Amino acid sequence: MVEALSRKISISSDEPQALNTHSDLVDPLADRAGKAGLHVACSSIEAVFGEAGTNLGKSDGSISADASSQIPNCPSCGSAKIWRNGFRYHKGDVIQRWVCRSCGFRFSGQPLPKNSSVSLNTVVALPYNRQICVEETKNLDSTTEIKTVAGDKEITQQSRGRFIKFLSALENDGRHENSAKLYVRYLERLESAGANLLDSESVKATIFKKKWSPATRALAVASYSKYLSIVGGTWKAPRYQVERKIPYVPTEKEIDCLINAAYSKQSAYLLILKETGMRSSEAWFLQWKDIDFERNAITLNETLKHGTPRMFKVSAKLTATINSLPKISKNYIFQSEPPNPFGLMHFSSSFRALRRRVAAKMQNPNLNRITFHTFRHWFATNEYHKTKSLLHVQERLGHKNILTTTVYTHLINFDSDRYYSATAATVDEAVKLVEAGFEYVCDIEGFKLFRKPK
Repeated sequence: MVEALSRKISISSDEPQALNTHSDLVDPLADRAGKAGLHVACSSIEAVFGEAGTNLGKSDGSISADASSQIPNCPSCGSAKIWRNGFRYHKGDVIQRWVCRSCGFRFSGQPLPKNSSVSLNTVVALPYNRQICVEETKNLDSTTEIKTVAGDKEITQQSRGRFIKFLSALENDGRHENSAKLYVRYLERLESAGANLLDSESVKATIFKKKWSPATRALAVASYSKYLSIVGGTWKAPRYQVERKIPYVPTEKEIDCLINAAYSKQSAYLLILKETGMRSSEAWFLQWKDIDFERNAITLNETLKHGTPRMFKVSAKLTATINSLPKISKNYIFQSEPPNPFGLMHFSSSFRALRRRVAAKMQNPNLNRITFHTFRHWFATNEYHKTKSLLHVQERLGHKNILTTTVYTHLINFDSDRYYSATAATVDEAVKLVEAGFEYVCDIEGFKLFRKPK
C-alpha cells in the first residue's frame, strides 16, 4: 500500500518547456538521471517517458507544445481554469471530457484524431498539478535536494526515504491507512516549513512560529511524537489547547438543495451521508455487497477510527438511486479499481464547486459552510432530537466514547421539537397510537395523552 511520497518540483531551463506529469514519475526521473549522470535535455526525455516524450515540443497533434491553446474556456462561466476529466467513447470516437475548476461544470470537446496520443495533463495523471522542466537535471542522486515551486525548504531524498519507512512501520503497527498518511503529511509540512526532524528543538520552534491553528499544531505535535516513538527518540512535547467548537448544522432544506443540484453519483453519495451519518471515507469505500436492495439496508463493516460496525435502514429512494449508478467497478460503488488514493480528494473538490454554484444561484452563503462531515453533524443532531437518547446516537455514529457524542445535545432545536398529540379512551385506541409511533405522556380527565414528533 505504501505509495510514493512526492512533491512539486521545478527545475529551470534556458527555453522553459513545462510538462505536467504524474507524481510517480518524479522519483524515477531523478533516480535514473542521478545514477547515469545524464544531462537531461529534450533529446533524452524518451529514456524516461517513452515515445510520448519524443513528441514534446512538436505540433503534430500528439501532445501540443502549447497545451493551453487546446484547452477551451468553460461554456458556463467562461473560466480558463479547465482540467481534462477523462474520455467518452461514442461510435468509435474518443471524445475529451473537461471540468471547470471554477464552477465544476463538465462538458465534452471535439472527437480526438484517430492517431492522437493521450496527454499527460489529466485529472488522474495530475493529482497535484506538478511541473518539471528538462534542463539542469544533471548529477541528481539519492541525496540531491528537490526544490519546491512554493519556495518551501528543500526536501531531500533521504527524508523521503525516512517517510516511506515511517509509513511502513505505522501500517505494521496496525494503524489505519488514513491515519498513517495523516502522520506523514504533517511530517512533510514540518520539514517544508524549515524544521529539522532530527532536532526536536527545531521542530518546536517551527510549530511555534507557524501561523497554524491550535488544532493543526496539536496534530503536528502528535505526528512528530509518533515519529519519534518509531525511530526510538524522545522529546518534551509542547501542549496546545484545542478549543472545542459547536459545529455548524444546516437545515434539511439546505441539504436537499445540494442533493437535488448534484449529478447522479454525487447525489447518491450525499444521500448516503444524509440518511446514515457515515464518515465521508466510510461511504467512499462502500461496496456493492454492502447494499441490500430487497430490504433497503446498508451494512458498514469497514469503519474508521476503530468504530463499531453497524447496519442502516434507508429509504427506497436511496437504494433505487444507488442501483441506477453505472457499475464502474466490480466491487466499489463510487470508485474504480484499483482505488485511486486521490479519488475522494477530487470528489470533494467537485462538491465544493457544486456548493459555490448553488450558493450563488440561491443567494445563500450558508451553503458554502456545508462539508461532507456537516452531513454527519446534521444526522446526529436530528437523531438526538427525535429520540433524546445519547446511547442511540452513539450507536448510530459508531462512536467508541460517549463523550464525543455529547456535543450534539447543545446544538440547535429542530422542528422535531413540535409534536402531534392524540388521546385514547380505551386500550385498543392506545395500542393503535403506540403502533403509529406515539408515546404516552400522562392522564388528563380520564383520557391518556400521547405525542409524536412532527
